[in-house]
Parts: sequence; structure tokens; C-alpha cells
Amino acid sequence: MLSYFIFTEHKLFFILSEIVILFSIFLSWQLYHQLIGPLKLLLQGTEAIRDKDFNVKFRPTGSYEMDELISVYNRMIDELRMERTQQEQQHLFLEKLINTSPTGIMILDYDGHIQQVNPSALSLLHTTEKDLIDGKIEEIKHPVIKHISDLQQGKAMTVTFNNAVTYKLQKSHFIDRGFPRQFIMIEELTAEILAAEKNAYGKVIRMMAHEVNNTIGPVNSIIESALKVNMLPQDESGKVIQEALQVAVNRNYNLNGFMRNFADVVRLPKPSKTWINLHDLVRNTSLLTERTSVAKDIRFIYLLAGTDFMIYADQQQIEQVLINIIKNAMEAIEDNGTISFYSNPLEKKLIITDTGKGIDAAASQQLFSPFFSTKKNGQGIGLTIIREVLHHHGYELSLTTVEPGRTEFIIVF
Repeated sequence: MLSYFIFTEHKLFFILSEIVILFSIFLSWQLYHQLIGPLKLLLQGTEAIRDKDFNVKFRPTGSYEMDELISVYNRMIDELRMERTQQEQQHLFLEKLINTSPTGIMILDYDGHIQQVNPSALSLLHTTEKDLIDGKIEEIKHPVIKHISDLQQGKAMTVTFNNAVTYKLQKSHFIDRGFPRQFIMIEELTAEILAAEKNAYGKVIRMMAHEVNNTIGPVNSIIESALKVNMLPQDESGKVIQEALQVAVNRNYNLNGFMRNFADVVRLPKPSKTWINLHDLVRNTSLLTERTSVAKDIRFIYLLAGTDFMIYADQQQIEQVLINIIKNAMEAIEDNGTISFYSNPLEKKLIITDTGKGIDAAASQQLFSPFFSTKKNGQGIGLTIIREVLHHHGYELSLTTVEPGRTEFIIVF
């Protein structure tokens, strides 16, 4: 309108001015799109990043500046997608590693609550995830976890559970989003300790057996030859000497048998496994000790399941285990008690309970140690043989006095 009033008399200038105005409008529109287009693309890219969609990429437009921006964005998206993929793979690998690790692992959150527990930890502690998750270490009532609450960060300790299983506990931490979080590792050392113990006392037993046999053999030969020569006086003094020599021979044979018992621990053969009914084995084994039990007024109580309890084991070795357990239970009962046999085929568990005097705290730490015995004339090999046999079969065991007058020996097949 302004150009019309200015160029009223010069129509050509008016037309030219209108053309210039229209061209400037077209040019402004193009410049506007060139400026707004990248911003719209940036907004679309921002929304894709906000939605964690790293698959959105832009094609070149033919504009140099725009193509440079698109190239930078596409390169950034590729790197983000690659890093995210690597992070997810590492996370999945770490999760799989934790879940399949033979070492028990418990991860705590920032407030010290148990956030994650792997299957090995649940198996080692004989508990369920429900009993641990979201609980504070100090509030969980478990013998092993109570030791964890007293464990300092970066330190390790060993504890014995149920007088039969030894664990190594270790507490450490990692940084998560700038804050430290603790994790606990639980490792069972029973097999390693048993192997080290057996190697140590095996050498001692073999050395002792060698020296004893080398001494007993010639000495008995000399004494028996002296007894057969019949050159001893025929009076009372000769009888005394003969009886003394015979006592020495008998004692040497007893000493030889004593050493053989120790050697049995080292020479324990590999189990020859067959399918056997545990219930029949328990009843037949208890009959072997029935005469002794009647003499001490001890009753056997059978709380066995109504169905068969089949196990794949060496019958002779498991029978010897049951004999030793029953014998120990009977010796713990001074007079007038009971020995109960409880079985649970679903949980593959056998519990032998006695009403004896129980196990004191001092002795409980050394129950399965070789040569340790609380009996006056005990050799300390009964429980060692039990542990060796069950360990070779892959069975778990525990021996605890749960309350006064109630001691449980548990075998998990």
C-alpha cells in the first residue's frame, strides 16, 4: 500500500517494488524454514532420547549446515545405542555371573537392607529369599548372618554352622551412582578343610602305622616263640611269666587293631552305590544294637514316613554311619532315654534324635575334628568316619543340641 501511494504516477516502479516485496517475503519464508527446521529436528531427536529410543536417525537434506547437524546427531545416537547395548550386556552378564556363582553373594542397598541374594547364598544358608530380602542384617535371626553384622568392611572371617559346615565370610563395597554400597560373599570351605585335614592326619597315621607294625610284628614273634619253646619254669613263677607274656601279645594285637581303625579313615574306599530303602536300613541297623539298648532301658521310636525312602548309596558304608550315630546316641544317654528316627522323603532328610546329655559349647567346635573325643577311652574317629562317608556321597550333615535333652543328627541325602 505504501509503494502504491509513492509510485502512483510511475506504474513501472510500483510493479518493480511489488516484485521486490514478494521476493523478500519468499526469501524470508525460506530463511525461516532453514532456521526452524534444525530446531524441529533437534526437538524430535530430544524426544527420542527422552523416550530412550536410540534407533531414530535422520537422513541428509542437502543443506550443508543441516547435514552437518544431522551427521553429529546420528553419530551421537550410534554411540549411545552402542554404549547402552554394551551396558545391558555387561549387566546381564553380571546378573548371570552372580546367579550362577558357587559363592554366595548378598547385595545391600544404601540403607543396609538386603536387596539381592543369589541362589548359592540361599542354598548355603538353608533359607528362602522371602526371609532375607528387605531385611537389615542386624534384624535377621540366622547364626551365620549374625556373624556378618559384626564383620568389619574389607575383612574376612570363618564360622562353623551346625557343627559341621565351615563358611568364609567377607564384606566389601562398590560405588553405585556416587554412593558406597556393601556386598557380602559367603563361601563354603568344608571340602577344602576336609581335604587339608585328611592330607595332614593321613600322613601321621601312615607314619604311625608303619612304625607300630614294624615294632609289633618282631616283638610278637619273639614272645610267641618264647612261649612255644616251653623252657619257662613249671612252678608258680613260670605261670606268672607266661601270663604276662600272653598279656603283652594280646595288648600288641589290640594296638594293631587300634591302628587299623585309624587307617580305615584314610583308606576309606569309594562308595559302591545301589538303590536301597533307607527305612529298611534304619530298622535293620537298630536291631543290631537292640540288646545294648534294652540293657540301658533305651527305647527306639520310629517316626518314619509311610512311603519308601529310596537313596542311591553304598549300603555297607551308610549302615556303618547309622551304627556309629546310634552308638554315640546310646552313649550320650546315661539311663532310661529314647532315640527317635524321623524321615521326610520329600525333603530327603533323616533326623536321629536322642534324649542324652547333649553337647557343650566347648566340644561342639571340635566334634568332627580327627582324634577328638569327649569319651574317656574314645579314639575320636567315629564322627570323622561318619563325616568322610557322607561327604563322599555328597550328603549334608549337622549335629546340634537344639535344647536340653534333645540332640539332633540330621542327614540330608
